[in-house]
Amino acid sequence: QVQVVESGGGLVQAGGSLRLSCAASGSAFSINTMGWYRQAPGKQRELVATITSGGSANYADSVKGRFTISRDNAKNMVHLQMNSLKPEDTAVYYCNVDGKYWSRSYVRWDDLNAWGQGTLVTVSS
Repeated sequence: QVQVVESGGGLVQAGGSLRLSCAASGSAFSINTMGWYRQAPGKQRELVATITSGGSANYADSVKGRFTISRDNAKNMVHLQMNSLKPEDTAVYYCNVDGKYWSRSYVRWDDLNAWGQGTLVTVSS
């Protein structure tokens, strides 16, 4: 089907920056929306930012002005530039892809919604 792999997490001091990347690979698929979500310890997973194939971006209020999402449609990649990081940004960040994939079993296009394994971002105060 489709594999989603994140990279770029790590440890950074408050006020610092990190850039996360995510790549989707597989055969016979088409992606509409790519996005980043995060889950802090003891909390539910929440939306960080999403971007459509046309470049329309959406951000959580908590990251507006600090994070920037971008996308390379030709490479099926999405990036998240995180600036002015705060300790409350500490979480596991997950990449999500939404679109269609070709199902050989049913010989049709089926809905695609896939997650990566997550990458840990730790912001120290």
